[in-house]
Amino acid sequence: MSQPFMFEKPIGMRDTLPSYYQTKRRIRDRMENEIGGWGYLPMETPTLEYYDTVGNASAILDQQLFKLLDQQGNTLVLRPDMTAPIARVAASSLNDQAFPLRLTYHTNVFRAQQREGGRPAEFEQMGVELVGDDTASADGEVIALMVAALQEAGLEDFQIAIGHIGYVNALLLDVLEKEERANTLRRFLYEKNYVGFKQHVKSLSLSASEENRLLGLLKLRGGPKTFNEAEELVFNGDAAKALDNLRQLWDVLEGYGVTEHIKLDFNLVMHMSYYTGVVFEGYGSRLGFPLSSGGRYDELLQQFDRPAQATGFGIRLDLLVEALGQTEEQPQQTCILFSKERRKEAIEEAKQQRAQGKRVVLQDIEGVENLDEWSTACREVLHFLGQQKGGGAQ
Repeated sequence: MSQPFMFEKPIGMRDTLPSYYQTKRRIRDRMENEIGGWGYLPMETPTLEYYDTVGNASAILDQQLFKLLDQQGNTLVLRPDMTAPIARVAASSLNDQAFPLRLTYHTNVFRAQQREGGRPAEFEQMGVELVGDDTASADGEVIALMVAALQEAGLEDFQIAIGHIGYVNALLLDVLEKEERANTLRRFLYEKNYVGFKQHVKSLSLSASEENRLLGLLKLRGGPKTFNEAEELVFNGDAAKALDNLRQLWDVLEGYGVTEHIKLDFNLVMHMSYYTGVVFEGYGSRLGFPLSSGGRYDELLQQFDRPAQATGFGIRLDLLVEALGQTEEQPQQTCILFSKERRKEAIEEAKQQRAQGKRVVLQDIEGVENLDEWSTACREVLHFLGQQKGGGAQ
């Protein structure tokens, strides 16, 4: 009698089968080589972190954290992202190294799901963090690197949307004045619920001019001409600073020659308490949701007592594979089928083939139920069967 859940997995967990794994590994290797070529050094952090430090510092909602207790009663979390752990490392183990730091990672992160809806609770992520540089050049570098990494992975049709949280905050507070009222609209933008945004704006007691300014935010998408349109909605000190920052960033991206993949999106909002400046998301043509994201987070490191400006990005490998729309076939291999009488000959042949860089399967014929099915994954089959000695493959 089978046990309950014998073939089930916890909500949001997935198996990675061989062909899918091969695809992810190829993509990962290509992107790692590209990122390494830009001078970013790889690192790892523990799967478990303390809730009171990394858990609280993370931008991930508390209900999405996997929590458990250690033997001393401390609350731990499975790492929900990599930005907060790297901030911890930059302020501790790397506190003797001068800024800026260029770090890269490839790891799994964990975010609990309340119900099964196709959203993974564990997924593979690759990204970079550039810590200790507050210039537009740093923002431009990580965006250009993200473009280069996606191209190296084989993605051709994609777009990066860039915004600035400082501009959104300036406009919302200029019109609504109170942070609480602004937070409601930020939530609509974060969820990309633009219908809800419009309905809520219309429900407020605003003048026609103020209402039009808020609704005009949703139209601020496009190229450099959008800067002038943005100035017409709000141009106080904070908005002017954000616009100047974005103009400088656009110049940097033009220098990298990547603006064909870039569009401005002034209503782009990420995690509300996490990012402080430029934010961006990457989209593939096959997906209706972002496969990569990032931005500037200049206040996070001060939570670890080493204040510094920082920016970075993360790429979801599962979503990137989906955007590419292809999974590699299982690799072809040489198969050596042997009987027990000729096992030593077969083993020696396998050694010689592997020494030439070939993928070789060594299989006892008594362990095969169906030879035709077994041989479908073989490029060629070499037989070492029967009693004869000293001969080659039959």
